[in-house]
Amino acid sequence: MPSTRSAALMAAITAVVLLLITGAADQSSAAQSPSADSVKTLRQQAEQAKNELSKATKAWQERKNALNASEAKLKTTLADLGTAGAELNKIREPLAQLAASAYKQPGVIGVPGLIGGSDPDGALAAATDLTMLTNDQKSLIDKAGRLQKQREQLAASAQELQSNNAVEEAKLAQEMNGLKDRSSRITAQLTAALKKLDPNTRLQLTCQKSLVPEAKKFPNGLIPSRYLCTLPQPGRSLRADAALAFYKLNSAYKAHFGTQMCLTDSYRPLAEQQRIYANRPGMAAVPGHSNHGWGTAVDLCGGVQSQGSAQFNWLQANSKTYDFFHPAWAYSSPFEPWHWEYTKEDTPDSSD
Repeated sequence: MPSTRSAALMAAITAVVLLLITGAADQSSAAQSPSADSVKTLRQQAEQAKNELSKATKAWQERKNALNASEAKLKTTLADLGTAGAELNKIREPLAQLAASAYKQPGVIGVPGLIGGSDPDGALAAATDLTMLTNDQKSLIDKAGRLQKQREQLAASAQELQSNNAVEEAKLAQEMNGLKDRSSRITAQLTAALKKLDPNTRLQLTCQKSLVPEAKKFPNGLIPSRYLCTLPQPGRSLRADAALAFYKLNSAYKAHFGTQMCLTDSYRPLAEQQRIYANRPGMAAVPGHSNHGWGTAVDLCGGVQSQGSAQFNWLQANSKTYDFFHPAWAYSSPFEPWHWEYTKEDTPDSSD
């Protein structure tokens, strides 16, 4: 039978699917002109569905392990049943001989023979032999009874295990198929919704902040691309938390200037840091120390690179609202009006 935990997980997944289905019309409308709230709701639904599916898969794996243990027990039971049957077969012939002897010669050896004998010593020896023979016969019969009973119990246990395992396997397969169907529907709904969103919002939905702890485990400039988030600007990426902040900054910039921000650099791999350092000694950070290597800095163009321009002034006035700032060192040592950083990171480096 399915466990209480498994049933609860299935109910939770069902609720998520129903929520997505009943809210499909609202999501479709929101996708045409998504608000911050609708985007947040859609992302929460996707995250919830992913978590519930993950928990359900883990629960099913536990049930699969229990089923495997039951199959192992069945295998052992069948082996014990075979052993009991073999032992019973060994004593079938002695039992048959005992029964035939008792049938053909019921009075050859027994109490009448002892009473009628004229030799006291012989009678005593016969009595001793009779006692030993009787004990052996009783032991043989008792063993046969025990083996037969054990065999019957093992056979019943094996039959029950086979029946229960077959039922559990069928339920497990049915539930796994149901999970796959639900997962496919959720994926199809989210994919359709994401296609209707503008690129900036779509990237925001697919960038998971949970990637940040993993990204921080890697050295500067050696963060694998799977732990970075793509920016709207082709070929550019940042660490997830910095990217999520940049999406908002980029949207606000576009709303004000009518175009997306212009980037010349973002996350900078170590090899690129080494190339730039070789070409600009004293002007670039020592390789392995650049804030670009942590995925928390951008170099901008499109007017921002000129201090005092409308674009630079707008960023200077508004960037901190979106968790970006222009570091003090970039005003003079060296002078880099194009360099902006994500504020949530403690970056002691004094250059880009």
